[in-house]
Amino acid sequence: MALEKITRITGKGVVVPGDDIDTDRIIPARYLRCVTFDGLGTALFYDVRFEDGRPKAHPLNDPRFKGASIMISGSNFGCGSSREHAPQAIYRAGFRAIIAESFAEIFYGNATALGMPCVEASAEQLRTIVAAIETNPETDIVIDVENEAVTIAGQTHHVTIRQSAKEVLVNGRWDPIGDLLEAGELIRRTAARLPYLAGR
Repeated sequence: MALEKITRITGKGVVVPGDDIDTDRIIPARYLRCVTFDGLGTALFYDVRFEDGRPKAHPLNDPRFKGASIMISGSNFGCGSSREHAPQAIYRAGFRAIIAESFAEIFYGNATALGMPCVEASAEQLRTIVAAIETNPETDIVIDVENEAVTIAGQTHHVTIRQSAKEVLVNGRWDPIGDLLEAGELIRRTAARLPYLAGR
């Protein structure tokens, strides 16, 4: 059950500035009671984007960045609790990649399992990327997953995508549940050989 091979992502960017943006800010705890992840995109960064239901000044509310599909942020993005809802909310709001200086470990894994690459860039590279977006919000960002590069405004930055994540993304193996389902017969044969599972 091979999934889409994610080798290249192209889209507009939006900058959500700051370091240590935690999962509670990305998706407030009251939205964790959902049965499915459907609709979580509307709650993305809700408490910093809205007050009494009215939009506040926030990049995700700025019409210049409407339709952006690549999020840019600072260091230690996705820290805090391990809630899977955080990358789910980002993905369901239409984002397909995140570029940041660094990521919290569990967030990185959860995002990769959605087929949403987490791209690590240096602080200097981020400043250049942010400046290009602010100059022209319509400019395209191209992420070359396989070659670990980000191109924007005619400039290519060599970035980092962890080897394990890159391998599953470019080979269409980023969904671990899908891998388990595909390996059903192999799992059954292995279980039959194990005495404690086979009832021997």
